[in-house]
Amino acid sequence: MTTSVRPPRTARFYAVCVGVGLLAGLMSGLFGVGGGTVIVPLLVLLLGFDQRLGAGTSLAAIVPTASVGVITYAVDGHVAWLPALILAAFAVVGAQIGTWLLPKLSQTALRWAFVAFLLAVIVSLYFVIPSRDAELELTWITGPGLAVLGVVTGILAGLLGVGGGIIVVPALLLLFGTSDLVAKGTSLLMMIPTAVSGTVGNLRRSNVDLPAALCVGLAACATTAVGAQIAKAVDPFVANVLFSIFLVFIASQIAVKAVRGRRQR
Repeated sequence: MTTSVRPPRTARFYAVCVGVGLLAGLMSGLFGVGGGTVIVPLLVLLLGFDQRLGAGTSLAAIVPTASVGVITYAVDGHVAWLPALILAAFAVVGAQIGTWLLPKLSQTALRWAFVAFLLAVIVSLYFVIPSRDAELELTWITGPGLAVLGVVTGILAGLLGVGGGIIVVPALLLLFGTSDLVAKGTSLLMMIPTAVSGTVGNLRRSNVDLPAALCVGLAACATTAVGAQIAKAVDPFVANVLFSIFLVFIASQIAVKAVRGRRQR
């Protein structure tokens, strides 16, 4: 097994980690995502991490980041605890299916399909404005629906390496009619057990740069609550517009990977 090359521990290394963490924390609290879509590309671009080490380090940093976000949303009752645990449990199952399917499916086709999905979500966010009073209640219909959503989220995470929040937040908004705040708080809680489980495995494979993960994670904790407070303060339509802009950024990242993947064939 080859060990990833670690960048030197210079003042620049720690400054970059802090900056990445501050930005990722803000995005995490504001949109209910883990922040990996910000952390991984910046660690690769600015510090020369390879993709695997960047992903493992990001996953470890998400644990404290998401924990702070959950607390901030939970203070005002914006976390659906049991639905989040159902999502997390079935996402773990889905991730195993996703990694099993990974060598059998075309990555380029999958990426373009996901870009199309994100574009559909972006358009719909301008027509479906969530009510801040809408809850996520567990019923005989929503329970199995959450289980299916968890499996789908896990499969896509295993296939594409995307964080669950990118799928769970819009799905809870558009399919379950959940408040945008409850969707974000629930998404953050769902990520914690998944991130802990993944980090344990990554540590065994030496795919985590612990100093970087600690630095990014602690810095992110400083701004996650700020992002969550901004999310609570803005109008639901404005929140949808901001989220759609963030999804455009994610879709463009995946589209670039799809183009590069086709060229490498």
